[in-house]
Amino acid sequence: MPPGRTYTLTDKKGDSTLYYQLVRELADRFLDIIPHEAALREKIRSVSTWKSALRMFFRRERHVRNILQELNDTLTPFLTDVEEHLHTLSLSDRFDPTIKTSREQYLLYMLEIELTNRINRASFSKAPWRMALIAHCLRDFRKGCRSMRGDIEDQCTHCDLDCHVNMGSELLERYQIHPYISVSMDHKNLFAHLKDDHPGMGVLGIACVPELVMGMRLCEGLGIPAIGVPLDANRCSRWLGECLETTFNLVELERLVKPEPGADDSTTYKVQRTK
Repeated sequence: MPPGRTYTLTDKKGDSTLYYQLVRELADRFLDIIPHEAALREKIRSVSTWKSALRMFFRRERHVRNILQELNDTLTPFLTDVEEHLHTLSLSDRFDPTIKTSREQYLLYMLEIELTNRINRASFSKAPWRMALIAHCLRDFRKGCRSMRGDIEDQCTHCDLDCHVNMGSELLERYQIHPYISVSMDHKNLFAHLKDDHPGMGVLGIACVPELVMGMRLCEGLGIPAIGVPLDANRCSRWLGECLETTFNLVELERLVKPEPGADDSTTYKVQRTK
């Protein structure tokens, strides 16, 4: 499988376990510097949002320099030619905040996803109605995909057992989470509308690193607890001009949605499948 355009979380065997292990270890270490997940996330978020702010914080704050340096030293093997990608951007792409994500932003976003998951996991787990949005690029390269329009977004019909959309949907359904394939580009209006019908909703996202961070921030602004798993690499048409196969870590997904010890996980979700 080819590498992603700007990041690849897997090793040569297609396993991203090491990435998640390292990100968790880094988060634990940084919490010794800035205690409390929310405070640490706020600091790195304020740094990563604007590149000019990033340069300012890097010059002025030792904690930020140390965090960025350690992130770079540890996670650089998972970045693939970010600078080369940025140098080849078209004029229109330079106005796209996702496509023009810098090396430093990728590193900080990876940490932000881990912290947001820690902060929101319990609230998401307790939400009375939970949904998941799976990136449509996971199905777009499969010409025979038979996903269908559902009540909110497209839904998997379980037509291919080896498809990550199918495997992720099956897993999510086991934990009473309604899986959808993300097609809408206006997630703000989508979530606002859904919140009217489901005031206590929670959202799980599966998307590329920058898109996942932006979705998590959007949900936070709407008062929705959000968690997520990044795609193992960004290989969609937005990055490569065509959709190539990508994956996400199913073990990490289950770790994130599985009830913590002591939680009530006795309810079984009855799967309604499209024939």
